[in-house]
Amino acid sequence: MRGVPRATLVPHLYPHHDAGMPFFGMGMAPPRSGLGRRAWSGALPLLETGLRRGQRELNETRARVGLAPLERFHGGISEELVLVGTLPQLEYPRSWPAEIEVTGPLGFEMPHPDIEVPEGEEPLVLVASSTAQDPDCELIRRCFDGLAGEPVRIVATSNGHMPERGIEVPPNGTLLGWLSYSQLMPLSDVVVCHGGHGTVMRALQAGRPLLTSPSIGDMAENAERVRWAGAGVTVPGRLRRGATLRWAVKRLIAEPSYRQRAEEIAASPWASGGAARAADAVERLAGA
Repeated sequence: MRGVPRATLVPHLYPHHDAGMPFFGMGMAPPRSGLGRRAWSGALPLLETGLRRGQRELNETRARVGLAPLERFHGGISEELVLVGTLPQLEYPRSWPAEIEVTGPLGFEMPHPDIEVPEGEEPLVLVASSTAQDPDCELIRRCFDGLAGEPVRIVATSNGHMPERGIEVPPNGTLLGWLSYSQLMPLSDVVVCHGGHGTVMRALQAGRPLLTSPSIGDMAENAERVRWAGAGVTVPGRLRRGATLRWAVKRLIAEPSYRQRAEEIAASPWASGGAARAADAVERLAGA
């Protein structure tokens, strides 16, 4: 209304649909043939049904405050500057609009004292449970169950809560309510998580391969992008068992390509400096 320059921050993968590609959030790989691209294009009316509803509701709100309607979808996203705070290595190839600025991750961590890392030379597996989507810590329980007795050291964090039902910790496991990813991820050989964007970014910035077992929201999408980029494997939620998690961890440890790819991502310029890039872009918009 006041004509103030406006930027939109997208603190995850860019959600805007691209022609012939899977719908965002479904966790599907890009099509490998013209037939696949045509199939996704043919399904586009299903996606647009929801987009049109969002467009209509936004325009109703705009009308109430005296603004003209918008003809485009995603009208809440700025046409001047969109900051996408993710790793470009996880973005499918697309024709990027001029206003998009992929900055790299915009990470932040509350200070926390270092923990005592379990002694030994065995591979270290960090299990980072979701803060919101795993109240009973099922991912931790099943990792402990599957990796008990294996030649690995397991450090698991419930990230700020402990369930009422106790968790049986094996001799090669450690369970903590909180820890610093800055300390533990660089020391880990594998990071196990649900696939939340923040945890995925922290692991790849540290050059560590990921085992993702998605829950809801954008987790399946993040997991598929990690797999597509060659930096990890996925265990779907319906297959989240001790045996499948054990198989996936052993595969990530045994096959060096996952670690190598994660380290390549960590060594790229995009693994750091995201906040500075975002600030520079905002200042350019304000100056213009």
